[in-house]
Amino acid sequence: MAEDKNPQEETNGIENLNSHLTSAGEKIANNKKIIYWSVGIVVAVGAFLAGYFFIYRNPHLNKSFEAYNQVELDAQGNDSLAAVKYVEVAKKYGNSDGGNLARLSAGEAFYNQGKYKEALENLKEFSCDDPVLEANATILEGDCYVNLNKYAEALKCYEEATGIAKGNPQIVPRALLKKANIYDVQKKYADALKCYETIKTEYPEFKLGSGITVDAYIEREKARLGK
Repeated sequence: MAEDKNPQEETNGIENLNSHLTSAGEKIANNKKIIYWSVGIVVAVGAFLAGYFFIYRNPHLNKSFEAYNQVELDAQGNDSLAAVKYVEVAKKYGNSDGGNLARLSAGEAFYNQGKYKEALENLKEFSCDDPVLEANATILEGDCYVNLNKYAEALKCYEEATGIAKGNPQIVPRALLKKANIYDVQKKYADALKCYETIKTEYPEFKLGSGITVDAYIEREKARLGK
């Protein structure tokens, strides 16, 4: 029987569920910038069009982004202030791109404050066509459910995120790790083992960080299962 190496056992506690994973917030922030500039290009092209898009939609879109950016300038990392202001932008500009991103940022800000129900309310209202941003937002929803001790809902979010990500070599294994951590807490070691083995087989380049290897986790689960 393989020896139970038990790597960094403290990370198994539900309170440290995401401690060794890449920050979803960082991924979301990076992709928001990409979408912002992409939309900016679309708006610039659209400015040459007449009618509705020229008279109403583009100015409205620009204003929504101006309001969104102003919150980032005013809040300066103050999550409490940012959450309130982002909600205001989202309500004012509705489903515009700036209003939509404001919902996502409000969700992040509430999450950072430990206000997971409020975070979920905003994250559920967010949607976009970018699979990376959408998948990371869905993972953050799962993280909210974890902190609310709703593990079934969290697992569903992580599974949904893997589908949205469509094989993304960073997002999918990160979601699998989060699923495995929940299974470990629930003592469903066979399910956790499947997650780790999938990472090893399908995403061999993925790095867990802190010098930990997925092989160590595979050996741990096998030991727990008596293999």
